Amino acid sequence: MNVYSFPPVINSSSRILIMGSMPGVASLKAYQYYGNARNYLWPIVYGLFGEGSEPNPDYESRISFALHHGVALWDVIASCERQGSLDSDIKLAIPNDIPGLLVQYPGISVLACNGAKSYTELQKHYGTHPEVIRRKVLRMPSTSPIPTRDYRGLEDRLQAWRTLLEM
Repeated sequence: MNVYSFPPVINSSSRILIMGSMPGVASLKAYQYYGNARNYLWPIVYGLFGEGSEPNPDYESRISFALHHGVALWDVIASCERQGSLDSDIKLAIPNDIPGLLVQYPGISVLACNGAKSYTELQKHYGTHPEVIRRKVLRMPSTSPIPTRDYRGLEDRLQAWRTLLEM
């Protein structure tokens, strides 16, 4: 099944661009970035900026909070074929125009790839592009609720994501 990412959430104050691979089924149905209530992205964003880890339940308020703190959201992949939500099932990925967005928003200084798939797709399509290489590119642990060998839950992921505050 063909799936499509959302438009970027960004403004002229944005300095960190958090890039996922492609929204999962729950996010696509809700038409919301990180719309799966179990995903850790929103608790991490709120935790990073001193508001505790309990995000506002209102999606538009979460978006406003992120933008207010210089955080933009987009996906590396514009469209792909995928059944379900797993990155490992992504096929025939077509990238978003990340370099074009960076030209429009030169204040973006950090590209934070949310997980391995977004990082590898960014490198594959734009790893040598001047707009990408002049920015700090970070491969962050996925905010997916699926535990990994190194990341079991919110606290260890939040600790790793604190790197963004040093940029």
